[in-house]
Amino acid sequence: MQTVMLEARNICLEVDHEGESLFLLNGINFCVPRGHFMAIVGPSGCGKTTLLKAIAGIKENTSGSFLWQGKDLAEEGDFEPHEIGYVPQFSIAYDELTVDESVANSARLRVQADEEELNDIIDNVLAETGLADIADRQVKMLSGGQKRRLALAMELVSNPSLLLCDEVTSGLDPRSEREIVTLLHKLSRREGRLIISVTHSLAQPELYDSIMVLVRGHLAYHGSPAAMTHYFGVGNFEEVYPQLALREPDAWAASWMKHRADYYERMEKEHIQKLESTPGGIPDWAKCTPKTDEEEEEEYQPSALSQFVTLLQRRFTLLFRDRTQLLLQLAMMLIFPIMVALFSGKGQEQLMHLTDSQSADIAVEVQRQQAQAENRAKVGSAVSGIIMFEVILLGLMGSNNSSREVATERQILEKEKMSGVSPGAYLASKSVFLSCLVLVQSLWMFAFVQYFWPYRGDLMNHLLFLILANAAMTSVCLGISANCKTGDQASLLSIYLVGFQLPLSGAVLALPGFIESLTQPFISAYWAWSGSIKGGLMGDTGLESEVYKAVTSIVQTGFSGGALCFWVLVLHILIGLVLAYVGIRRSRWD
Repeated sequence: MQTVMLEARNICLEVDHEGESLFLLNGINFCVPRGHFMAIVGPSGCGKTTLLKAIAGIKENTSGSFLWQGKDLAEEGDFEPHEIGYVPQFSIAYDELTVDESVANSARLRVQADEEELNDIIDNVLAETGLADIADRQVKMLSGGQKRRLALAMELVSNPSLLLCDEVTSGLDPRSEREIVTLLHKLSRREGRLIISVTHSLAQPELYDSIMVLVRGHLAYHGSPAAMTHYFGVGNFEEVYPQLALREPDAWAASWMKHRADYYERMEKEHIQKLESTPGGIPDWAKCTPKTDEEEEEEYQPSALSQFVTLLQRRFTLLFRDRTQLLLQLAMMLIFPIMVALFSGKGQEQLMHLTDSQSADIAVEVQRQQAQAENRAKVGSAVSGIIMFEVILLGLMGSNNSSREVATERQILEKEKMSGVSPGAYLASKSVFLSCLVLVQSLWMFAFVQYFWPYRGDLMNHLLFLILANAAMTSVCLGISANCKTGDQASLLSIYLVGFQLPLSGAVLALPGFIESLTQPFISAYWAWSGSIKGGLMGDTGLESEVYKAVTSIVQTGFSGGALCFWVLVLHILIGLVLAYVGIRRSRWD
């Protein structure tokens, strides 16, 4: 009797659909041995992908249990990341990276080994999947079949015992489809690996050890390909689907349970015959019991620090490879400071000072005082406006930095978390990458504007609040991105957030008191603007005294000085990071 590797016991997955219970999976029972290549087929919507995701733990079954090498996954813990490989329908590689870089990153994120061992793993996987000759080609230049091979290669780096493939042959030409199926069959014979493939067609059915047929969430058949046409009473595989429509799904399931033992016995005999016919006879892995978790001593998972370094290096590589994003960043850094500098002339005017002596001519004295008031209003308005302009533009940069950072690669993130990538390492890599952008953008804005418009106050105080304004918006938008389903949705919400910064800051028009108290805590532009004008951590180190008086003479909104502005902006940053971590940890598979 062959060793059962994976067993499903009465698996049900029930969801609520328009107030009624709907079974996506209903009473699924099967078992498969080591070194087995199984296909899951059936009409559209029958539950193929749902079953695959239930096995992988992506979807939680409402009843029943999966046993992996005798261990109940629900009670004794899920798969170890190195035990399972999952190839989804979507691409799990970045277009800007090369084939070699994609496989190397996957290996460094999933396997604990020294550099020499990692290089051997990468080379072997590339050779095994037939990608060695195109290792230097970018992913975006690959054909559909080559991308499927790459997806398999990225999973094979950890040498998983269970490989789940979801429609890996979909959309391929017949030749590419045959190549992928042949490759999967060959991989199933390596070290007793179990491969389960959801497919829409059965090219080369003789390569499969078993075929599972689902119909509306019920298991209608699971046995050898040779016995399948006999069971359904048809002449070829193409006639199976029409045959399924002749009986209710539960009738097919009941019929299968009556005949299951006989067909399983035949499937086992045929599987052993296939193994015996391989070069060298029955492989060694089929003659011994697989190792238990306690016996498996090798440390597979790399540390969070190692994953952080790999993720950070990858993110910078993607930035410099993505010319559109890089040019956008450079354009914003060049154009935005120029826009501020265009208004710098008005903020450079000197304040008029009245002498102690007054003119005997009342009309002249009135004109002098009126001129001083106009001068003070002009300078105050210009200084306040320029500071707010800097803050708002840096907020826009912050939104652009991170609004799409997580949402656009959400499915890749989910796949990598399943492979053992730490959410903390992922967030840390994003935080360091975005911090570099924030510092470069803020320092350049400050230096460029300072050259054309010398800041009329404490320079370090102003620079600090420019950095914090950018960092606060970047962090909050990262939190938004991590909690949105799509990049477009995250971008839209982030744009709204930036758009409300100016009107709700009170810089242009003072808000009613009750609205001001409700909105100001959430408006980072207000705190950066207020901190730059009034002062920061070191007491009254904002604008020069006379310039400050000029600003307050025309601005009706009150300023919060001292350390309050600093700590509120720091709080914005922390809130954004917490939101990002919560969103990153949350499972969000399509």
